[in-house]
Amino acid sequence: MARGFKDKLGEGGYGSVYKAKLRSGRLVAIKMLGKSKTNNDQDFINEVATIGRIRHVNVVRLIGFCVEGSKRALVYDFMPNGSLEKYIFSQQGDVSLSCQKIFEIALGVARGIKYLHQGCDMQILHFDIKPHNILLDENFTPRVSDFGLAKLYPLDNSIVSLTAARGTMGYIAPELFYKNIGGVSYKADVYSFGMLLMEMAGRRKNLNAGIEQSSQFSQIYFPTWVSDQLKAGKDIEIGDDATDEEKKIIKKMMMVALWCIQMKPIERPSMNKVVEMLEGEIESLQMPPRPFLYPQQIPADEVGVDNRSPCASSASESEEITLIADANVRQS
Repeated sequence: MARGFKDKLGEGGYGSVYKAKLRSGRLVAIKMLGKSKTNNDQDFINEVATIGRIRHVNVVRLIGFCVEGSKRALVYDFMPNGSLEKYIFSQQGDVSLSCQKIFEIALGVARGIKYLHQGCDMQILHFDIKPHNILLDENFTPRVSDFGLAKLYPLDNSIVSLTAARGTMGYIAPELFYKNIGGVSYKADVYSFGMLLMEMAGRRKNLNAGIEQSSQFSQIYFPTWVSDQLKAGKDIEIGDDATDEEKKIIKKMMMVALWCIQMKPIERPSMNKVVEMLEGEIESLQMPPRPFLYPQQIPADEVGVDNRSPCASSASESEEITLIADANVRQS
């Protein structure tokens, strides 16, 4: 199928992806799980178990899998336009997408995650929503992909148990690190989607390690700067020639994103509500509270004691600083 694995599409911590063709002539992508220190068998089982039961226009389709000795391969529909990452962070004009198209992609991703949370017989939590894991077909219809970190839970599980934080720094929900702000639930994916949505609206990374240390913290953490601008009634300038309609779309995406990345899970909307907000008029949206990057920024009287886990403590000050520094480095 892969003709000797000559056409490589990309690679990551999981292994490599190759372009291939079925006997029928249909193009596919083959993900070969590499031999690494990570638990590839578990990643393989996760991916087959979760994605194998999914049929949705905004979730990548698993066609099949191959197992031979220690080799593991997953076969997917081929997505000719690659991942979203190159369209929102690229400086090249030839890969730019219109504001309307970016919005349509965001709405498609939101619908895909909503389906994972509510549309199956099990609740599927992805735990790794980020631009690299959003693939685009020939019409730029987005597909949520890469379910190596996904977990299956009964639909009635509101709080789930995890032994360790999982995901990509810069998109991981804070409750996976700080146990005193609330339990881990589907709201972790909502947070990751909010970070993704903010990057799509701003066409830039949320965390910028290149900013001088003496600069204001809000310049390093884009969502805080956006929140301050919106509260001051200012437009967020994305490109010099944005129309009024485009400015409105960007503002709506940013307001929804700010709701999604609230520190405490209880304050974030469900993905069902997120889809509603994106589909609705901007006039019906309330201004979200200012987002915080770590719990110590929250005024003491706002940290809910009700959400405190009896058997877990929050990370120490030094761990927080390390996490922020690490996030900055990885996002640069």
